[in-house]
Amino acid sequence: MSTTTGAPAGAVVRLDPGTPPPARRARPRRDRAGYLFLLPWFLGMLFTIIPFFASLYLAFTDYNLLNAPRWIGAENFTEMLHDPLLRQSLKVTFVYTFVSVPLSLVVALGVAMLLNRGIRGLAVYRAVFYLPSLLGGSVAVVLLWRYIFGLDGIVNAFLGWFGIDGPGWTSDPDYALTTLIVLHIWTFGSPMVIFLAGLRQIPAMYYEAAATDGASRWRQFRSVTLPLLSPIIFFNLIQSLITSFQTFTQGFVLSGGTGGPADSTMFYNLYLYQQGFSQFNMGYASAMAWMLLVVIAAFTALNFLAAKYWVFYDN
Repeated sequence: MSTTTGAPAGAVVRLDPGTPPPARRARPRRDRAGYLFLLPWFLGMLFTIIPFFASLYLAFTDYNLLNAPRWIGAENFTEMLHDPLLRQSLKVTFVYTFVSVPLSLVVALGVAMLLNRGIRGLAVYRAVFYLPSLLGGSVAVVLLWRYIFGLDGIVNAFLGWFGIDGPGWTSDPDYALTTLIVLHIWTFGSPMVIFLAGLRQIPAMYYEAAATDGASRWRQFRSVTLPLLSPIIFFNLIQSLITSFQTFTQGFVLSGGTGGPADSTMFYNLYLYQQGFSQFNMGYASAMAWMLLVVIAAFTALNFLAAKYWVFYDN
């Protein structure tokens, strides 16, 4: 093999057949640097992949943390079909998700459209509205929420000025879940910021053309804003659905970990936690975790299938 390099013209440099070109010699060094930077990610993945497959195995076992897992096949999954508390937890989680997610997205879009009108101090308003989404799932805020909506809380004190005896918003089974839904809607800041960024990407010429044709504000919203914003709406919808299905802290703190009153705040994840870490029924809890994964994957897939009928990509 022969090749030419930076040697004088006419000179032919012969390389040893076993010697790799300079570029190939440098490549392993670059690869090592890349793998070194990726090492923390690979180590972190071990803490995800190992429990992931371990829970799949435990879902088919009877395991209480004290004795070795005993293989029982699909018994945990058949037991789930006859568990009334599991059905209650699914009902609470579905009601919470399918009521709070649309309402929070509507509020987030409405506030984003108000902020998009060029008001002064936009950065301050954006930060103020975004802050609850950072704190909404924290223990401190849920405790504060319980104080505000307690039997002797601020809300009932306010209603008392008008001679109204307010109920126990967090202790009455008829109102406890509604209170948590209001708390979820209050944390609209994260989708609101994404909506605001999307609204700013819509060219003004579309609105000018629609106004020239005599379109009202409502018609402009339906025919210009919603279609062009539909990818953002779809993204926020998927994010919110997945987050809502995994709700745990609000129900745990508000009910003291019991799911009360009368199982009205027994979220699916809270019942899973009780099975795993209160009753040490890890096999059953693992089966519940895999069922939750299937439910979330099914709803996500349905949304992706339906997206082709209402999500508009301007490309």
